[in-house]
Amino acid sequence: MDKVVATAGEAVADVPDGASLAVGGFGLSGVPNVLIQALYERGVGGLSVVSNNCGAMESGLAVLLAAGRIARVTGSYIGANKEFARQYLAGELEVELIPQGTLAERLRAGGAGIPAFYTPAGVGTQVADGGLPWRYDGAGGVALASPAKEVREFDGTEYVLERGIRTDFALVRAAKGDRHGNLVFARSARNFNPLAAMAGKVTVAEVEELVEPGDIDPDAVHLPGIFVQRVVALTPEQAAHKPIEKRTVSS
Repeated sequence: MDKVVATAGEAVADVPDGASLAVGGFGLSGVPNVLIQALYERGVGGLSVVSNNCGAMESGLAVLLAAGRIARVTGSYIGANKEFARQYLAGELEVELIPQGTLAERLRAGGAGIPAFYTPAGVGTQVADGGLPWRYDGAGGVALASPAKEVREFDGTEYVLERGIRTDFALVRAAKGDRHGNLVFARSARNFNPLAAMAGKVTVAEVEELVEPGDIDPDAVHLPGIFVQRVVALTPEQAAHKPIEKRTVSS
């Protein structure tokens, strides 16, 4: 029942080349930076990543992306990550862009054992009809496009069929966790982290504060330990490192 692993390197030691990863975080909030850095230091490559975005400001998944370690991204937001956009347009990176709510539900569905579901999001667009560029050829053409998806009508409204997502591993960050893997997320860091954790066959959580079983009120648990296989306790310095993507101050 004690799922604590001594180091981040040990926690990701069995992640192979070509593995699929669900990674929590939104922008720079709630990103498992320590686990991502451990993967980088191992030299793992050819990864298929499922995450809302692929890092920002040379942080998070941007570390792996810049090193050419990521082969495919399933996500919702390219944003201001110029290297992400460059690799995508140059044909170096395969990208499946999907609606943000659909991505969240695909992760949750996969973790809940639901193989597929219907949603109205994307009906009447290339999301449902197919043709979204997954990979460019580097010369402005499309080398690989998304296929059409099943569309079905329920009570007079059309819905598109979306598949649940399961990945080999999941990397998440929590504000607090116990030795059984029960996790609590702080504020906006409770974004894609619980969903990513559910989707991984092996889920690794880096926690800012490690507590003993029973110290977390059961009603306060955001993610039950059944979804978590490994827990890594961060140092105070690692826990305090929380960069801000866009700082806004009032006059």
